[in-house]
Formats: sequence, C-alpha cells, structure tokens
Amino acid sequence: MCNFNKQNENTKELLHLLISKLAQKVGGTNFLLGLMEKMKENRPNALMHKDRKIVSPKLSISWNKVVFKDKIDVLEEILYTRKSSEGIKFNILDQDNAKKRKKILNMVKTLSPITFIIAPRDDNEAEGFEFAPFETTKDDQVSINPIFMAMFFCSNEFTKKALKYES
Repeated sequence: MCNFNKQNENTKELLHLLISKLAQKVGGTNFLLGLMEKMKENRPNALMHKDRKIVSPKLSISWNKVVFKDKIDVLEEILYTRKSSEGIKFNILDQDNAKKRKKILNMVKTLSPITFIIAPRDDNEAEGFEFAPFETTKDDQVSINPIFMAMFFCSNEFTKKALKYES
C-alpha cells in the first residue's frame, strides 16, 4: 500500500494534490518532510509516543490519545496485505475472516476519536491543519485517511514521490 510506484494514476494524482495542499498549509514541503523525519525517529511507531506530541524545528504534531502496539499491529497488517492496485479508498472492514474483522472493528472504535493537529511553531508562518485516522466511518465502510497513512506508516520516500508527481 505504501509503494507509490504501484498506485494507479488516479491515486497518484489524488495523493499529489492532497499532500501538496497540506504542505502549503504548513509553510512548505521542507517543513512537512522535516516533521515526518522527526516522527520516523520514534521507534517502533510515533503513535506510541507517550507525550502524544512530536516537535520538529518548524512544526509540531499532537494527538489526544496514546495508541498501543496491538492496534498499530492491526493497522500495519491491513496496510501491508492490501494490494496497491486497490487504491487508497479501500474498505478495511472487507474481511472474510470474522476474527480479523472483529479485531479491525475494535481498532477502528479505539482510533476513531483521535484527532491529529499539525501546527506551526511560529504562529505567523502558516495555518496548520487537523486530520483524523479514518475518512469514512459508516456501519460497514471504513477507509484509512491517506494523510494518516503517509504520516505514520509510509516512508518519507513515498511522500517525496507524491509531492514530485506530475501527470
């Protein structure tokens, strides 16, 4: 899922537009990439950071709940087992195995209330933005927010390719 080259053209275009707009909101591409590099320094995943805040020289990201390893493992399994050809709007509840579906549903219920806030450290530089981990949370339809996916699970190379993409 996090291989930009294997995405279809529509998905590449969507990712390019989305990540480019967000980079503009926070003051530029380098500011966003700098924050992402700082996030990747936190192992095994930035979501498990007990302070619920990561600060780079120009930006900070904060969220309202610590995420435990078992939920991250479920998310990673979803991302790494899906084919890139499915695009980024795939339904994560589309599982044949009832046990896996229940694990995913519990993870969705746990992570849905979380809000991520990316804010500039200098108020006059940029406006920042907020995002949630999931875009669609209807009864049987849940899709992962591509920004959440890119920020916490994909490599910085994925984001760089999305920013440089030209159709």
